[in-house]
Amino acid sequence: MIVARQGSFARVVLLWQWRSTLFFALSAVVVVGAHELFPRIRDYLELPTLPLAVVGAALGIFVSFRTNQAYDRWWEGRKLWGRMINTSRHWTTQVMAYLSGERAAASAEQRRLVLRHVTYVHALRCLLRQQDPFEDPDFRAHLEPDEDALRGESNLTHALLQRQLDDLVELNRGGALDDFRLQSMDESIRHLLDIQGGCERIKKTPVPPIYGLLSTRIVQFYAFLFPLGVVHDLGWWAVPINLLVCTAFSLIAEAGRVLEDPFTMFFNGLPLSAISRMIEVNVRQRLGDDDLPPLLEPTGSYAVLM
Repeated sequence: MIVARQGSFARVVLLWQWRSTLFFALSAVVVVGAHELFPRIRDYLELPTLPLAVVGAALGIFVSFRTNQAYDRWWEGRKLWGRMINTSRHWTTQVMAYLSGERAAASAEQRRLVLRHVTYVHALRCLLRQQDPFEDPDFRAHLEPDEDALRGESNLTHALLQRQLDDLVELNRGGALDDFRLQSMDESIRHLLDIQGGCERIKKTPVPPIYGLLSTRIVQFYAFLFPLGVVHDLGWWAVPINLLVCTAFSLIAEAGRVLEDPFTMFFNGLPLSAISRMIEVNVRQRLGDDDLPPLLEPTGSYAVLM
């Protein structure tokens, strides 16, 4: 995710969309060149502006629809990870308060439950980004010894939450956790499953691709029609004007495409690494740990935070 702008962002956008930019410029050059070089066909190369204005307005609404829907998905993903932050802190507070007893330092049970949650958060981050969690150093840092048992799980994060609940049930049977507190911590695990399910729904349910295909083709078609409406009044100035108008439509459509999946490693993706690291630091501080990893800071020429 870009958190600050440094340098020429316009240059990056043009390089990012150079194929579309070249297409829009060439389409206008073809129309204007034919209009200027072949006077006999000028009447056939001019269109009234009113129909083009109507089409342009309809096109703007169409491409904006997909972008709005994509942004809703992006913002929902951010809200889900905001809930992950709050639930993680609450889970750790429950572990430290409900299982405190007479001990001043964190017990083995408390450390296991909190560090397993850290592992869970990093696992969810990796899976949403379609990365192998077992290759991720943050995930492996607090992984339990029976790694091979977890490798075969069809849903690694669900398996980790199942272990959390199994440990809580054992603590309840042993008298270290009463029924009311067990129920409260079970509710926290349910919240984590809800968050995970919401993220998986966004990841596995893309926006119907027909929206992207239609918007791209209509913008390309409009790139030929628009110069026909303005070439008589603007002449060669129709080329940069066409480039500006059609690039604006194209960028709106592209914004919808790149926002559709908020869990990618593209610059618009949510900063899951930074959020996961912040959760780890926050909850491990409650354990009294001092060897905490540093919080991730923005890096790169455009201050990208992943």
